[in-house]
Amino acid sequence: MSRRSKSKRILAQPDPIYNSRLVTLMVIRVLRSGKKSVAQRIVYKALEIIASKTDENPILILETAVKNVTPQVEVKARRVGGSTYQVPLEIRAYRGTNISLKWLIEFARDRSGRGMATKLANEIMDAAKNTGGAIRRKEQTHKMAEANKAFAYFRY
Repeated sequence: MSRRSKSKRILAQPDPIYNSRLVTLMVIRVLRSGKKSVAQRIVYKALEIIASKTDENPILILETAVKNVTPQVEVKARRVGGSTYQVPLEIRAYRGTNISLKWLIEFARDRSGRGMATKLANEIMDAAKNTGGAIRRKEQTHKMAEANKAFAYFRY
């Protein structure tokens, strides 16, 4: 057993424009090669696009989208006696938020069209309406967990 103490989780600072931790987490996920100002520009532009298209508060739409995409369970591979089982596990809130942000950005990158900000805005608006790739991924994950419910007793 390790004698080293667990590291404390550092909460993300709220972003300067919208004063939201969720926007900061989104910027961190969009970030590539350490170019934070580019990532911030993409996320803020996406939020502006959402505000202009829907005439609503973009933070509320982002929160709705993240809530809709957040999975309740996930499956993890667990090796028992020479065979591998997909074991369903419940997810804590923080991990669920991280997974949903990751999926939103992943499916935004895969969309066709010009400009990451536009693609991200469209994916967020779709997720807020319970459509889009990230919602499909959530449903797929839940189906897989439901199908492997019999192996739930292999939990860690």
